Amino acid sequence: MVSYAAVPSPSRLYWRCQLLGWMLYFLICAVAFSLMGARSRDMLLINFTIAATMLGITHWLRYHIRASGWEQLGPLPLLGRLLVANAVLSVLSQVIIWVVIILLIRPRPGGGPQGWAQFFGYAVNVNILLWLWAGFYFGWHYLTSFRQAEVDKWKLAAAVQEAEMRTLKAQINPHFMFNGLNNIRALVMENPARARDMITHLSDLLRYSIQLNSAEQVPLGRELEIVEHYLQLEALQLEERLDYSLDVDPAALFVQIPPMTLQLLVENAIKHGLAPRPAGGVIRLCAQLNDSNTLHVTVRNTGCYQPRPSHDGVGVRNARERLALLFGPAAYLHLANDPHVPDMVVAHLQLPVQVPVAAHTAG
Repeated sequence: MVSYAAVPSPSRLYWRCQLLGWMLYFLICAVAFSLMGARSRDMLLINFTIAATMLGITHWLRYHIRASGWEQLGPLPLLGRLLVANAVLSVLSQVIIWVVIILLIRPRPGGGPQGWAQFFGYAVNVNILLWLWAGFYFGWHYLTSFRQAEVDKWKLAAAVQEAEMRTLKAQINPHFMFNGLNNIRALVMENPARARDMITHLSDLLRYSIQLNSAEQVPLGRELEIVEHYLQLEALQLEERLDYSLDVDPAALFVQIPPMTLQLLVENAIKHGLAPRPAGGVIRLCAQLNDSNTLHVTVRNTGCYQPRPSHDGVGVRNARERLALLFGPAAYLHLANDPHVPDMVVAHLQLPVQVPVAAHTAG
């Protein structure tokens, strides 16, 4: 059973189109009859009755379409239903119009209905008008639905991207925390004082990590604070085996980067490069902006890069996926052995500058 009560009320745009369309129809008919010499009051009233009747019938048809769910039908079932509905409404409209003309307008002899031939002739004209109205109505509906589908698609893509970003950050932070706890565990029995210092540094690092976890990007300067905390934490364990330096362009401090990215590169440099070597090694971090406002960050460390085929590690893989989600192909992270310096690994991070940094350098 068709339920008209569940049909939402039409929008203002619908009413504007309806009123404007049938008012224009009335004016065209009035001008046409006027040019043919029929300028009587009765003819204006008849044309107004036709336009008002068509407004009411098409409005009812709109409710029936929405209540019956015709917008969801395929082309053939829809055309079949419209064929029957338009035929019935064409005849019904003429019954209503003729009753109003005969009982209310009462035109002069010769100015009103003129038999069955005229009745069915006007019914055919109304049927054509109904098909035109249905074409406009369903054309607008399909166009609106297509646009809404595009909007929903982009909203879904944004939601998926946000979920992926949160998943990737959730994987990185526990990875970093467990490494820090393992370092502390190694010193608890051997040197409790150093263990306490490391706990202090680790708590500062975790505080930063938690604060930045809800952000997709952070200033490079803030990310470097995390890196320095981490290096101080590792220096307590590695002592003279760790030699590090940070060379950062002041103009680059305000560039937005994904949080925990540099910390990951430095952590990998120590874990895979310096820590396994009895003599330790060096870490050199350099960040510069080029003339095209592209950030270049290089992390050089003692070691040898020997990746397994199609396996760069969870941290590096996640970092690359985050870069792709945020910047697309304009950003990349590349790890390789330095071709000019033996026993030296180079991690190169390139990011486009999305926010002009010139406004920040004054501060």
